[in-house]
Amino acid sequence: MLLLALDTATPAVTVALHDGSRVLAESRQVDARRHGELLLPAVDRVLAEAGRKLDAVSDIVVGVGPGPYTGLRVGLVTAATFGSVLGVPVHGLCSLDGIAYAAGLEEPFVVATDARRKEVYWARYEARPSPDHRPSTSGSAAPRLITRLTEPAVDRPADIAGQVAGVPSVGAGALLYDTVFTGVRREGPEHQSAAALAALAAGKLAAGEEFLPPQPLYLRRPDAQVPANYKVVTPR
Repeated sequence: MLLLALDTATPAVTVALHDGSRVLAESRQVDARRHGELLLPAVDRVLAEAGRKLDAVSDIVVGVGPGPYTGLRVGLVTAATFGSVLGVPVHGLCSLDGIAYAAGLEEPFVVATDARRKEVYWARYEARPSPDHRPSTSGSAAPRLITRLTEPAVDRPADIAGQVAGVPSVGAGALLYDTVFTGVRREGPEHQSAAALAALAAGKLAAGEEFLPPQPLYLRRPDAQVPANYKVVTPR
């Protein structure tokens, strides 16, 4: 097994290579405006660091969001292209799940990322150590088993204050709105890590668990829309 994991659902452009037991190499650059420019060089860099060729990859893992339209589609299109060229499966994972895996929390907690427009993408989680007690191969103390208790959602922080106040929380959204996410763990992960996403995927593959389809999880419409009631101009 050789997993190539990538995610562009957050400002982090992140790529990792995982052999089913450990992360071989990882790249992460935080730049919300350069996903398309940074992703492919990051793939090349990770493969070179691990001493592997692209044609050795057996599976592609991609974060499907939720995330902003422009950045998210960069990772999904790239993953689909690699999968088609290599003839290997492409597995989708909720990007919030990867952050949850890296959090290293065992009590119920919340992951929240910045959705812009003064909103957050968020979900509730619980975690427990794996039966064999193996540590996370992402390098963190994250438990092996992660359960998402709610579907991913997009909300204004004030509208969910009663659900998240005092609850342990991680992610850029929780840090940004810490007057609402009062249990924010500042030492926790802020953005996505492909190493954590790959480690989570390796565990799911080993357990025979299902993945999400590699389709974007936007949760809301893109900013650009056809205007309603626009005036049609025809020649005389």
